[in-house]
Amino acid sequence: MKVLLIEDEAAVAAMIRKGLSESGYAVTVAPDGQAGLEIGTGNSFDIMILDIMLPGINGLELCKRMRKEGIDTPILMLTALGTTENIVAGLDSGADDYLVKPFKFAELEARLRTLNRRHSGASGKSADLIQIGDITVNTAAKNVIRNGQEISLTSTEYRLLECMVRNRGRVLSRIELLESVWGIDFNMGTNVVDVYVNYLRKKLGNDNDRKLIHTVIGMGYIIKEQ
Repeated sequence: MKVLLIEDEAAVAAMIRKGLSESGYAVTVAPDGQAGLEIGTGNSFDIMILDIMLPGINGLELCKRMRKEGIDTPILMLTALGTTENIVAGLDSGADDYLVKPFKFAELEARLRTLNRRHSGASGKSADLIQIGDITVNTAAKNVIRNGQEISLTSTEYRLLECMVRNRGRVLSRIELLESVWGIDFNMGTNVVDVYVNYLRKKLGNDNDRKLIHTVIGMGYIIKEQ
């Protein structure tokens, strides 16, 4: 699951990012409202976690702008302001849920799972299945089937494949894959993307005529049928 975390408190952001990453989430962090708006409207996420007290564009205004842009991604508000008036203001701005600081991490994860289930249910079961060639990716069950056989993938391999199939037919640069799958900025000298693409190719049987993952020299990778 891809999460956009918009939080200006570095310690809080680091804590949430670390915990969610260890649970298999791909987390992108924006340190203020303006950055959050640009990242949130320019990319696709499954969940957004949004602090209210942000520099620049505050959380309430940011949420309203996201909704005006037609973004229906579930939004969870995080804030130290826990009065009824503040909660109502957050929900009225377009947020789907509200969590008051300080909070237990287990509760945060539970709320994210609930929001994701609710959103997936509203989209319909067919939205959980992505088909490309003879491969079916079930984004709800987090599994991959090829010719009736389930392919065993690590959590990172799965996130990489899901990112690619969601963007099938489009060339993805290494930077885009790093940000989407790992959720952090790696040194551009790293070859982690290439390593995991090779892992996927081997597990998907990409050494035959049904090759799906293609290298676009100097640009990145694309997944498409031959």
